[in-house]
Amino acid sequence: MNNRRSFLKTSILGAGAVALNPYLNSLHAGSVNPNSGSPRRFIFIRKCNGMRPDELALPSFSDREKAKEKSKEAFEVDLDTHELPFWLGDLNEYKENLTILQGLSSKMSENGHSSYSSVMGCFNSHSNQISSIKRATIDFELGNLFPTAFRHVEVSYAQNRSGIVSGYSAPGSNQRNFCYADPRTTYNNLFKTVLNPDVVKSDIQMLEYAKGRESALRKSLSPKDDLALKNHLESIEATRQRNIDLLKMTDVIKKHMPGLGSTKTRVDQQNSTTDMIAAALAAGLTNSVTYTIDDLRSTYTGIRDAGPFEIDLHGLGHNQAINNHPATKIRAEIRIHHVTQIKTIIDKLKAQPEGSGTMFDNTMIMYFAEGGETHHGTGVELPIVIMSGKNCKLDIAGRYIRLPRHGKKGHQTLGNWYTTLLNAHGNPIEHYGDLDATMGRLNLPQKGAIKQFLA
Repeated sequence: MNNRRSFLKTSILGAGAVALNPYLNSLHAGSVNPNSGSPRRFIFIRKCNGMRPDELALPSFSDREKAKEKSKEAFEVDLDTHELPFWLGDLNEYKENLTILQGLSSKMSENGHSSYSSVMGCFNSHSNQISSIKRATIDFELGNLFPTAFRHVEVSYAQNRSGIVSGYSAPGSNQRNFCYADPRTTYNNLFKTVLNPDVVKSDIQMLEYAKGRESALRKSLSPKDDLALKNHLESIEATRQRNIDLLKMTDVIKKHMPGLGSTKTRVDQQNSTTDMIAAALAAGLTNSVTYTIDDLRSTYTGIRDAGPFEIDLHGLGHNQAINNHPATKIRAEIRIHHVTQIKTIIDKLKAQPEGSGTMFDNTMIMYFAEGGETHHGTGVELPIVIMSGKNCKLDIAGRYIRLPRHGKKGHQTLGNWYTTLLNAHGNPIEHYGDLDATMGRLNLPQKGAIKQFLA
């Protein structure tokens, strides 16, 4: 205890204070939820290597629909009369909840190999520079509407990292979130009040000690340092209060707490992490999750048909075969694995009663490729697979929807989609995110929600 107190005492204005930067303020629900009734939950699952529009096209399209799809003209069909692409097979029983959304563009974001924070915030990330972060990303904004002990949880398998590392979501401008980068770290942190309640209590005391140093530390500070200290102390207080809230939730957390599971292969690790995400949602730890399930620097083991081989995702994006299987087949197997994760979350939330239904009724899952339509994304198309419960506040479920292509009247951007989510759930923002300069030059309207999606 004395060593930890000494660390905080000597480092609160130094390098050690980096871990206490202001983003932690957003992790504690400091006000009453303005939305009545059951909370809404949002899960963003990001993948790399693109999601090619033809991979989402329905194999049972009529000739007329195939022609519209090929020319990227706007149209809709009901999924209940169509066959899904084979890799979405796990979702066949949930067609009424499924939306395949084609035609959104993301040219205001960074494209290419990686979008970094930009695909979540609709700004250019300039190769992951923190100074480029203009605003809170959409996952934080939605989490703020339905606050819990953790306003937002981010888990990432990007770059094969481990521990607690920098994430891609952002609680505000010039701020970067932290994320959990391996199953053990996720497990230890999300469920710490059950695993190590004495450590949590000790940390509360440590944080109280640091907060109590405010008067002494402020006596000889410049105005600039005083503001920095204020921000750090507010972060300390938010973290302290969050830990107090978590201790009060211990019995509920224990009820939903999963096992750690196998971590032998990357597939095992992701299966285990998915179980933890579902448990955190069921326990009420958070209502907003971002899961960067892979990026081009990630490697995979345990994918069906790849055998014991370690899959290099960047090479796969450049059509390198794996174990004599073509890249298209292995990319499909990876997507099938991802869809299994989606179905796991749905099944687990459907098993949890809430109101007159289940927790999934109030949940939306969005699965997309951060770079858009291909390995070297251009931002022209960013397809999204959406699973939404029956209480979803959007009129989209059970349909394949293709919007007008980029540059045509009626086209919609990623910013329009995020604006729609926010407007539907209580944030009346006129438009979320940066505008598309190309559409601006064409004098095409691009602000606001997608009106036909609002229920």
